[in-house]
Amino acid sequence: MNKPIDLWINNHVATVTLNVPPVNAQSAAMMDALIAAFDRISDDPDVRCAILTGAGKIFSAGADLKSRIKGNPEPGAQWAHLRRVRETFYAVMECRKPVIAAVNGPALGAGLALVASCDILLVSESANFGLPEINVGLMGGARHALRLFGHSLTRRMVLTGYRVPGPELLRRGIVEDCLPPDQLMPAARAMAEEIASKSPHAIRLAKRTLGSIENLSLRDGYRFEQNMTAEYSKHPDSRESMLGFIEKREERDFED
Repeated sequence: MNKPIDLWINNHVATVTLNVPPVNAQSAAMMDALIAAFDRISDDPDVRCAILTGAGKIFSAGADLKSRIKGNPEPGAQWAHLRRVRETFYAVMECRKPVIAAVNGPALGAGLALVASCDILLVSESANFGLPEINVGLMGGARHALRLFGHSLTRRMVLTGYRVPGPELLRRGIVEDCLPPDQLMPAARAMAEEIASKSPHAIRLAKRTLGSIENLSLRDGYRFEQNMTAEYSKHPDSRESMLGFIEKREERDFED
């Protein structure tokens, strides 16, 4: 049996691949592995950016329904499962390093929530985002979808199971690019390596800032950003970035 995920690190970029094709359903084992992988990425000094993708033709079809209908769960098991699901998404969202979603195919239900937890979204032309719960006896995913979609489209997805295709995701400004399948990972890799070339300290502060200000008011959010600017200005990488800009140097000598 395949490991539920693969983790590969090269040139300061970690690639995390959901590896239970054909649909990469999110079992308890996969969710535990994802939490462990992104916690490791947060602490690994050799990693400066991460890519999350799926093996095969489907990014993730969502929850592992086959395991959900087997037997009667022990008392308390459902609450433990729901907690595991939440923490899987938070492990990605709260990762100290930026995470690029390279969505190679359909991302449905919990798959869409996983994508919405990433920082930058790239999709294949064969990808689509959907919330099929209304058709499979479940609820959930709408709050994550609202981070990406507006009022009307989110409700259409929840109430009808509509899947938004890749080209429409690009047209609506939901994703950064919609690419032929063979160009998806090279594009994600190029973007990840560009991020990895920046000051690691600055990237960590920027990721922390973005995660913190999302639900703050304008006044409180901008104050937080100003505090992060003040903190970064005391770090050697800040001065190196300024000098590099003034001296028109592309190469920068950043601390790890």
